[in-house]
Amino acid sequence: MAETTLGGAGSVGKDKSRARWVAVALFALACLGAPATVTAQSLPPASASGSLFETVNHDWFSPQFFQSTLKTLLLLGVLSLAPAVLLMTTSFVRIVVVLGLLRQALGIQQLPSTQVVTSLAMFMSLVIMTPVWQQVYQEGVGPYAQQQKTLTQSWEDGVKPVRRFMSLQIEATGNQKDIWLFLEYLPGTENPQTYEDVPLAALLPAFMLSELKTAFLIGFQIFIPFLILDMVVASVTVTMGMVMLPPAMISLPFKLLLFVLVDGWHLVVGMLLESFQPFL
Repeated sequence: MAETTLGGAGSVGKDKSRARWVAVALFALACLGAPATVTAQSLPPASASGSLFETVNHDWFSPQFFQSTLKTLLLLGVLSLAPAVLLMTTSFVRIVVVLGLLRQALGIQQLPSTQVVTSLAMFMSLVIMTPVWQQVYQEGVGPYAQQQKTLTQSWEDGVKPVRRFMSLQIEATGNQKDIWLFLEYLPGTENPQTYEDVPLAALLPAFMLSELKTAFLIGFQIFIPFLILDMVVASVTVTMGMVMLPPAMISLPFKLLLFVLVDGWHLVVGMLLESFQPFL
């Protein structure tokens, strides 16, 4: 009797476990079937999806879509070239080259640091270029923002002050031959009579070349007194028999003292500001 009772209890336990597994399986099937039903109900009909696809394709190949895309690409291209344009159309090149040559003449390669020299050149360029940029805004950017001029008219009027600034600097330094250098290699251009007739493709590199020449001439004038001081110190050390002692180590304190006594930073910055033809 005991064995019969135990066997009946075991069969009842097995039936309960099977019932639990069947319930779990049914619940899992219900959960899996619910998203499929919702997805099937949310899908649009074939005709609606086809019309939507045709509309999107039609918009993609429309002239308005291509025009907006080209404008976006041109804007990105202009933004990527903005640093180069600022370098080529402002006074930054001359200033940063002269300050770099001054650092070389003093014999201190890392002081002032490159960040300090670049920042000083940027703020000096801001002072020099402020009248030019104000006129660019008044004649080009402002009227275009107020929808008084088209984009083409704003570009033509806005570039005139920048062109005039570059022309004044080339004329003041006497580097007109740089313009003819680039005009010779620019096809399809006639002999210009005025600076307004010179294309920007020739005026921009000519202006940059002129700025480099002027910066090197100013740097040469700065180098002369420090070079003389180096030669004097070198001759004194050789005369005293101190051949193993580097002359640059001895002349560096004297060069710094001389530069501070004559207020060198004020003189160099003032000379740079006065070297630019004023924009009136």
